[in-house]
Amino acid sequence: MIHMRNITKSYEMGTQVVHALRGVDLDIAEGEFVAIMGPSGSGKSTLMNMLGCLDVPNSGTYTLDGEDVSQMSDDQQARVRNKRVGFVFQQFNLLPRTPALKQVALPLMYAGYGRSERLERAQEALRKVGLGERMDHKPDELSGGQQQRVAIARALAVSPSIILADEPTGALDSQTGTEILDLFEELNTQGITIIMITHDQEVADRAQRTIWIRDGVIVNEETNEHQ
Repeated sequence: MIHMRNITKSYEMGTQVVHALRGVDLDIAEGEFVAIMGPSGSGKSTLMNMLGCLDVPNSGTYTLDGEDVSQMSDDQQARVRNKRVGFVFQQFNLLPRTPALKQVALPLMYAGYGRSERLERAQEALRKVGLGERMDHKPDELSGGQQQRVAIARALAVSPSIILADEPTGALDSQTGTEILDLFEELNTQGITIIMITHDQEVADRAQRTIWIRDGVIVNEETNEHQ
C-alpha cells in the first residue's frame, strides 16, 4: 500500500540546512499496524508529514495505493488526504466550544459530503469509538480519553484506508492510553492500516512491527511478538 524509495527532505533554517530525511526506503502493507520510533530530531515527524501527504520530498518516490503522490500539487495532495488518511494527534486538536458530533462532521464538509450524510457518518464514527451517548458533549465535558476518542472518530469519519497517529497516548494516563491502544487494535482488525509515531517502547510493542529512525535514516525494524 505504501512504497517509499530514497525519500529525502531538507529544510533551510536561517543559514543552516537541516537534512530531515536522508534516503528513506519504506514499505507498509495494507492492513498493517506499524509503530515508528526515534529520538527528537530523528525525522519521524517529517516522515509522518510525507506519509500523510502534508509535504512532498525533495527527491525520491512515494506511491500510495499505486498512485505516485511524491510530486503532487497542494490541491491534489489535499484530495488524497481527505479521502484516504485520518490523523490523530497527541493534543486532540478539538475546537473548545463545539460538541463532539460537529467536531467529527467537520472534515466531512471539506470532503464534500452533504449535511445529512455528514451527520450520519459522524454518528456512526462516534458509536464505533464508544461515544454514542456523548455526541452533544463539548471537550470540557469529556475526559482526556473521551476527547482522544472524539479525535479518533473524526479521523474515522472519512472512512480512511490509513490512520496516522502522532503520540496518540502522550497526553493520557497509562490506563486510558491502554484503552486507546485497544481501540486502535480493534480498528486495525477491521482492515484499517495504522501508522503510529511514538517514543514509548511499551506503546510501540502493541504494533505488529516497529521501525526505528535516526538522523533521517531507518536504522532498524523488527516484527513484534504478540501472545
